[in-house]
Amino acid sequence: MRIGIYGYGNLGRGVECAAYVAEDCELVGIFTRRDPKTVSSAFGTAVYSSEELSSMADSIDVLILCGGSATDLPEMTPELAEKFSVVDSFDTHKEIPAHFARVDAAARAGGRLALISSGWDPGLFSVARAYASAVIPNGCDYTFWGRGISQGHSDAIRRIDGVLDARQYTIPVESALRRVRGGECPTLSAREKHKRDCYVVAREGADLARIEREIKEMPNYFADYDTTVTFITEEELLREHSGMPHGGSVIRNGVTGRNAEHTHTVEFSLSLDSNPEFTGSVLLAYARAVYRMRKRGEVGCITVFDVPPVMLSPLSREEMIKSML
Repeated sequence: MRIGIYGYGNLGRGVECAAYVAEDCELVGIFTRRDPKTVSSAFGTAVYSSEELSSMADSIDVLILCGGSATDLPEMTPELAEKFSVVDSFDTHKEIPAHFARVDAAARAGGRLALISSGWDPGLFSVARAYASAVIPNGCDYTFWGRGISQGHSDAIRRIDGVLDARQYTIPVESALRRVRGGECPTLSAREKHKRDCYVVAREGADLARIEREIKEMPNYFADYDTTVTFITEEELLREHSGMPHGGSVIRNGVTGRNAEHTHTVEFSLSLDSNPEFTGSVLLAYARAVYRMRKRGEVGCITVFDVPPVMLSPLSREEMIKSML
């Protein structure tokens, strides 16, 4: 499959890393809105201006979009889905239905296939929730993220005027996590499940009070959480927050039996040393599925719920049955 990468930040580099070791993948190029001469590929991949993309449509089977969910993907994915089969990692959960509708209309108009909201949450965690709730319908779901750096939330902070760089850590509230792992089914607000720590490098002379207020009041990202904002120097950020770890758990507690006498806990967990490299690997696997499903004639917008596991693996169906079933 011939892959293009649109955007070359942390996630774009993660996709490139995954594509480099995938034997069934040819990386056609990286497409950037920056001056291509200023972008250096870690693996020597050709770098093109985003303006050259339309002329290379026949050379790309799947275009992986590596923009941010705050402002890039809501416009980028529908625009490109009409001309390319695409995969994105749109992760603003509340806005996914509206994003799906826009992308579906564009992909159908162009006869393309688009998969949105891939990654690990939304993405793999979504599938884990679906499996657990199907198996134990009488129960309740909980998702805990972290402790780790959220790429989407960090990107949202960096879009604020006066911010040079930022890292945002999502941290589970330990008391809530203990209750859920203990088999309880408490009703928990977003604030009761997580807190958010933000480390921000501000431009010299910037209004720090305004930046902190904009962060804490940002809808869909910080407004519903206890959020701490700490301003630090660029040197401190590079020294103490240069890694990109993350992880989390999907937990479902439920009961079975005629009188609900048996309790069960299902947990799916991730511990990631590099959030962007792992997320990039997920995007590439779903690009493989899009490539295969498009060859079967499918068009429109799909999600991880629509993809059979056999479509994700570079192994054949027979090899999977023999080695994994």
